[in-house]
Amino acid sequence: MTTSNYATERETTEGKVFTVTGGDWDQVVSGTDPISDERIVVNMGPQHPSTHGVLRLILELEGETVREARSVVGYLHTGIEKNLEYRNWVQGSTFVTRMDYLSPIFNETAYALAVEKLLGITDDITERANTIRVLMMELNRISSHLVWLATTGMELGAINMMLYGFREREYILEIFEIITGLRMNHAYVRPGGVAQDVPDDAIVKIRKFLDLMPKKLKEYENLLSGQPIWLERTQHVAVLDVTGCLALGVTGPVLRSAGLAWDLRKTMPYCGYESYEFDVPTHTDGDVWGRYLVRLAEIRESLKLVEQALDRLKPGPVMVADKKIAWPAQLAIGVDGMGNSLEHVAKIMGQSMESLIHHFKLVTEGFRVPPGQVYVAVESPRGELGVHAVSDGGTRPYRVHYREPSFVNLQALPAMAEGGLIADVIAGGASLDPVMGGCDR
Repeated sequence: MTTSNYATERETTEGKVFTVTGGDWDQVVSGTDPISDERIVVNMGPQHPSTHGVLRLILELEGETVREARSVVGYLHTGIEKNLEYRNWVQGSTFVTRMDYLSPIFNETAYALAVEKLLGITDDITERANTIRVLMMELNRISSHLVWLATTGMELGAINMMLYGFREREYILEIFEIITGLRMNHAYVRPGGVAQDVPDDAIVKIRKFLDLMPKKLKEYENLLSGQPIWLERTQHVAVLDVTGCLALGVTGPVLRSAGLAWDLRKTMPYCGYESYEFDVPTHTDGDVWGRYLVRLAEIRESLKLVEQALDRLKPGPVMVADKKIAWPAQLAIGVDGMGNSLEHVAKIMGQSMESLIHHFKLVTEGFRVPPGQVYVAVESPRGELGVHAVSDGGTRPYRVHYREPSFVNLQALPAMAEGGLIADVIAGGASLDPVMGGCDR
């Protein structure tokens, strides 16, 4: 008596049905099922809860294995770069701050550094202004990494991390509100310096934050680092080695998690970073776990930088002395929260007519920038954020283009996802930390 190697089958109105009682599924169906190797194409996004913002992924699946992945961007396009051509140089700060909305201070600083380089006033920026820029950028880096930790935790099942990450980020946003009048989209860093000085109550709150945050980091590590599910979802997942990073132009924590200590604050310093003591954290595995460890370590390094910036925050002006460039930086925050205190307006009105006319022209028409083009880059929470600014000698930019790390890093997603499981696409995509407002500027 012979027995069939195949599962019994029967025809139904829904098609052929197999009754499987044992054996390997691939062996059971490959001989008789005509669609056993058929692949399906699924859309992940642009409204899928597992994707950051409005990113669309087209995945070709074989079972749960990703055979091909394609990223589709553009769903959050704002035209910010084009809009800059229709505003004066200072007004550009209000636009660029809205690009990568999780790290607005970096957008503003990169833009201001580019304009200052065109003007030839880089060395004229006051020590206090540079120190405030470093202080604000490092606080912003911490808040951005906290959002990454919170959202990635949520996507991989650690719901508590979502609550804790946003709780601590809220503290930083309150500091930003005290200093700039706004929680996000500040337009605080401007060509020539910063919009206004840091008040004393903000310094007190930052000192309290420096005491609080190290304890919270230990809590995060106790929650995640030894957790078996977290380890399974992150270790050896979405691997991208240093060769792949360099070939694709990937920078930031993703590159450093592959072992290369490339950080523009060290390799091409700006705003006086060369005078600060800090380390560049790296890892060697190039996986989601390595990116997690690098970002936690970067938060600790940023706390060290914030403390150093506070210690060297000496009294002095926060805007260049040249009144033909200097946007009024003596503003106190008024009742509108935007820096239009009646006392300062009255002071301006009480000066000479020439001074009032000059103030009016500076605010409405803006200053002229000599013809030329520059490229300036800063180390944002996501990698190299570069600004290519072109001037034709007028009061408005001829062209401003950003080298945005979210846009560049996203092209690594297929290399990380293909051949892996569909669930690991979530972990890998999250580990890149893309912000689509920056990607689709």
